[in-house]
Amino acid sequence: MRLPIHINENSAEPLYHQIESQLRTLILSGRLQENELLPSNRELAHSLKCSLITIRRVYQDLEAEGLLRTRQGTGTYVAPVDRTLYRQKQLAGVREAVASAITAAIMAGCDREDIERFVREELNRQMGGEDALQPERSPDYDPAAQ
Repeated sequence: MRLPIHINENSAEPLYHQIESQLRTLILSGRLQENELLPSNRELAHSLKCSLITIRRVYQDLEAEGLLRTRQGTGTYVAPVDRTLYRQKQLAGVREAVASAITAAIMAGCDREDIERFVREELNRQMGGEDALQPERSPDYDPAAQ
């Protein structure tokens, strides 16, 4: 079995993290089904041209998260996943990231209006919207002065 995992050798993200996050996504999206047999550590290491230790770490981390299970002598399988519980954990992580970003903005001296504008602009940039093409202008912006 060949997994659709792509490595970016130019990325600052560690190799094991690239593999782990892509494998997690394959499982949580349902592209890998419950009880589906994964490639052996050696097979995956060979196909991705990486260390056996890297793959062992990925499998162990995902097993600790409850996404994989290993049966001695038969291999590593996709574990049954409670997607609702996993989604709750995911959203908690998003909430934490947003809180950190807001804290950083406050520490940089931004006020509520700045932060709300930044969030709106970024949402529009990433998800589309009428403001995606034209960033919000400050109140003292004068196009005639350009």
